[in-house]
Amino acid sequence: MINLPWVNGFPSIAQLDKRVLIHFRMRFLSFGEGLLHSYAETQWLQALALPLQSLGWLKGEAIYLLQLRQWPISGELEKRQADWVSVRDYIDLYPPDFYQMLSYASQIGTWLNDHQYCGRCAEPMRQMPEQRLMQCPVCQLQQYPRISPSMIVLVTKGDQLLLAQGRRFKSAMYSVLAGFAEPAETIEHCVAREVYEEVQLEIANIRYVTSQSWPFPHSLMLGFIADYVAGDIVIQQDELRSAEWFSLDQLPILPDKGTISRYLIDSYLEERQGQGSANPVLPR
Repeated sequence: MINLPWVNGFPSIAQLDKRVLIHFRMRFLSFGEGLLHSYAETQWLQALALPLQSLGWLKGEAIYLLQLRQWPISGELEKRQADWVSVRDYIDLYPPDFYQMLSYASQIGTWLNDHQYCGRCAEPMRQMPEQRLMQCPVCQLQQYPRISPSMIVLVTKGDQLLLAQGRRFKSAMYSVLAGFAEPAETIEHCVAREVYEEVQLEIANIRYVTSQSWPFPHSLMLGFIADYVAGDIVIQQDELRSAEWFSLDQLPILPDKGTISRYLIDSYLEERQGQGSANPVLPR
């Protein structure tokens, strides 16, 4: 086994000392000592779940997933003082290995739940032994866990940053632009296209910075910084509430540390204002 804090894999289902995550709709059930439970503690939920799934090892300890098919009875949750929490809540609260485990578990759970039946002939799918692969026994259609590549980009103009407020934002926060890659499209073309679609600006000097798994439900965010070339801001009304140029010393409310959007912003601040001015935190 690779000597890393978190390793994906297939620990034996027969192992007696199991540590189990309980997942439903991109959230984990927390009760007792937190998110990781003994297998015995999950007995009240097993009738509502898919078969137990091996996930991997966290610091050498075998981890498993109980993917629920429906909400538990609310009275049972209250009796155990249980609550649902999102992976997003743990981005900057736990070490990277814990977030990586939750991100992986959430994506695998969503994939299992969404591919119980064949999309071609509607027959029940089967998971292949020790593979992340669902296969139809009739037409042989195969489904691997989905990963959706997307770009996220900070557009700069000297000491100004282009930041936008999405229509789905629930606060006054501003962030960088983002969007999904389309079929047959390079990620660089995606960057230029999304920027033009969302704010009608032309950019150049697109340079890759870093990436982040974003399990809501299955994105892989590829982060870039690009230079403004031409155009006036005209926002895409159905996507954005506003978009503006902000000077480095008058920035609005920003995304949390630990997110790739904040890392792009802080990295540029470090570049322009000197080391120690922003202390970028690498995304998980």
